Amino acid sequence: MTTTLIVLAVIIGSVLILAVLMGNEMKIERMINIQKPAKQIFDYVRLTKNHDNFSTWNMLDPEMKKEYSGTDGIVGFVYIWESIKNKNVGAGEQETIKLEQDKSIEYEIRFSKPMKNIAKARFVFTPLNTGQTEVLWGFYSLSKFPMSLFKPIFQNLLGKDLEKGLKNLKSVLEN
Repeated sequence: MTTTLIVLAVIIGSVLILAVLMGNEMKIERMINIQKPAKQIFDYVRLTKNHDNFSTWNMLDPEMKKEYSGTDGIVGFVYIWESIKNKNVGAGEQETIKLEQDKSIEYEIRFSKPMKNIAKARFVFTPLNTGQTEVLWGFYSLSKFPMSLFKPIFQNLLGKDLEKGLKNLKSVLEN
């Protein structure tokens, strides 16, 4: 019995130490170069309705319920979604919170399903030379215990989604 309690205490202690060492902040950023000027990319991405054409999450359920509040492409615009068919798409809302003309766009994302959470996302457009721009897509969130234990898995999966979305964006804009 004593050995079992010691083993159990070591396992629980190890999990707690691992959770502390891993931290609770998620920062996922991916980049791609697109053969278009920053202004053209910014003008396309700033319209949240265009995200249906490149965002892997929007593409998972093209029939999801969508609502919009405000004027698309300006600060304060809110995009609300709810997927009935795909639990991975879930439900929530995304608000445009900051625009820096031709340079960056920031969002606050408020998830309600499959779990409640608040995250930030941003696009950064960096001109490389005439007609070529580096596009960064970032996702930033806090992950509460015990979900923080799965942070490396989430970061990997979300990173792949961002990469695929950026490749889709490149394809849409360059073709």
